[in-house]
Amino acid sequence: MSSPALTPADSAAEQKKILNRLRRAQGQLAGVIAAVESGGSCKDVVTQLAAVSSALDKAGFAIVSSAMRQCLTEDGAENSLTVDELEKLFLTLA
Repeated sequence: MSSPALTPADSAAEQKKILNRLRRAQGQLAGVIAAVESGGSCKDVVTQLAAVSSALDKAGFAIVSSAMRQCLTEDGAENSLTVDELEKLFLTLA
């Protein structure tokens, strides 16, 4: 059983979700920087830093997941990745 092909709308929606996650992480990182600069409490800084890390991890997993779906539906496409390349990308996030 093969997966349905991703439509351009699916790809655009996925990209928007990923960009939103990255922008959220960017805002959280700005909060970490501001907290460090202003002498914020260690607890607040570490909590905010954990949120940044989590947001980046989720964005990374979403990017790899999207690449996996595209590779499964676009055999031989110019930008397709091998299974080994996808695995390597995935493991870089671990």
